[in-house]
Amino acid sequence: MGFDVGFVPYNPDGWGPPDASAAPASLGGGSVSVPFAPFSRSDKLGRIADWTRNPPGPGAFAAARDTVFDFAGLEDSVGLASADDASFRLVDGKPPPRHPRFGPRWRFQQRPQLPQRRDEEVEARRREAEKERARRDRHWQQNRRTHHQFNRGGPSSSSAKSSVDIQPEWSVKEQIPFSSFSKLSFAVADQPEDLLVCGAVEFYDRAFDRVTPRAERRLERFKSRNFFKVTTTDDPVIRRLAENDTATVFATDTILAALMCAPRSVQSWDIVIQRVGNKLFFDKRDGSQLDLLTVNETAQEPLPEAKEDINSAHSLAVEATYVNQNFSQQVLLRNGEKVTFDEPNPFATEGEEAASVAYRYRRWKLDDETSLVARCEVHAVNTDPRGERQFLTINALNEFDPKVTGVDWRKKLETQRGAVLATELKNNANKLARWTAQALLAGADMMKLGYVSRLHPRDHYNHSILSVIGYKPRDFAAQINLNTANMWGIVKSIVDVCMKLGEGKYVLVKDPVKPQVRLYEVPNDAFENDYVEEPLPEEEQVRPFSEDVDATAQEMDAAAEAEATGTTAGADGDAGKGVEATAA
Repeated sequence: MGFDVGFVPYNPDGWGPPDASAAPASLGGGSVSVPFAPFSRSDKLGRIADWTRNPPGPGAFAAARDTVFDFAGLEDSVGLASADDASFRLVDGKPPPRHPRFGPRWRFQQRPQLPQRRDEEVEARRREAEKERARRDRHWQQNRRTHHQFNRGGPSSSSAKSSVDIQPEWSVKEQIPFSSFSKLSFAVADQPEDLLVCGAVEFYDRAFDRVTPRAERRLERFKSRNFFKVTTTDDPVIRRLAENDTATVFATDTILAALMCAPRSVQSWDIVIQRVGNKLFFDKRDGSQLDLLTVNETAQEPLPEAKEDINSAHSLAVEATYVNQNFSQQVLLRNGEKVTFDEPNPFATEGEEAASVAYRYRRWKLDDETSLVARCEVHAVNTDPRGERQFLTINALNEFDPKVTGVDWRKKLETQRGAVLATELKNNANKLARWTAQALLAGADMMKLGYVSRLHPRDHYNHSILSVIGYKPRDFAAQINLNTANMWGIVKSIVDVCMKLGEGKYVLVKDPVKPQVRLYEVPNDAFENDYVEEPLPEEEQVRPFSEDVDATAQEMDAAAEAEATGTTAGADGDAGKGVEATAA
């Protein structure tokens, strides 16, 4: 038995059934009409093919999905449909299935969005361009800051100012980049000769070698002792040596150390050079930056800019100088025994108590026609196991806030002393190099390095000595990669440049931003009338904070609140007193 397909009319004119006029009168004996099949309105009825309603594209699938519920025109094909079927349209009220955004199928199932208006598109592109420009600016600023900091960190905007005001009438004679300094090398022919030793020094107290963070010592104040920072041409001994034609170049160990360690410096400094006949005098100005010790000069993080902030670059420099001076006197024996030399302190008046210091006037021979005399300082003497005397230089590093450096000295000095020193070499590379150069110039047998910290991070008046460590200058120089031949090569090159200049006054300025120095020719009366602000009298200074750290913190909080409400209060105190003795 077979399956009876029935009669299928043939349409020679096209695709689909023939016209009704050409159709037979009946289809299998039935009525003249399209066969009707009962259906439910929930059934999905679609078209077999339609090339006119939905053009191909990304939205074709969504459009085809919607058309399965479209019953428009059903009355034309189904004769028994009710009259209201023409306006009937089924609405699917179920929410679309949610897929995780950015999931594996998200980008294939997202609905096509309506095109944005043109002004919205322009606004969106503008916002994206601004974001990209801001990102590039931040990246450029970061690279620029890193370049200016010589990959070691650099100054903040407040310290990026020149140490001296460059006048328009000054003429540039030389411009020397630091890259040329690194290639210089010069070996001094002979050992230096001691021409004269002045002053008196006390003995070092060995008990401070046993100081630990658990057995710390409070830092004392020495207001009665005077410290002298006299420049080269104001030194009566150097004047006498110059009149006797002892040498052709004259300087101090502070000035020479600044020149020798110039490639490690970040902040601006300046040195005044005077050419008188065939002689050169390297001087510093009154109130020069060379009189203050820098803090975190080569650190990555810049210090606050406001001078009234106790952690600003200027405030920390004053505090570091104050700490260094008091520390150098506290670690000495106070039994009255002193070692005196050829002449007394040339800067102290009769009846004035001077700090423990000896000035060694030493001469180096640079070549057959040029020799250099420098005044060098040693701060104490000591006796070695063989009973021989040794010269010592004493300096102190100060910790102001462990959160800034990331290393807490009270916790790390006993167990991780190398990590503490490495952090200081990173943040204060120039200062440590200068101290080492000064110890080498002075011929010191040992350099004592103290670690001094605040009692409280917000109290910059009270400090404690946590540890004292001794180093041999040459070993420490090798440890911090300080090349003696390169140091003298820098000095020799600058001396040769200045010897080619005519008589007059010049100033060598470290550029505040670029790694270079510039040599300017200035008038002969330059820097003679510079105003230097004197410290306030003691009775007008703010009273130092009490010994109680908690009370100190409360007083500082109250002062901050009063300042916020408009009340002003001076805050130099004894910190300013520490540098009062730096005047010549």
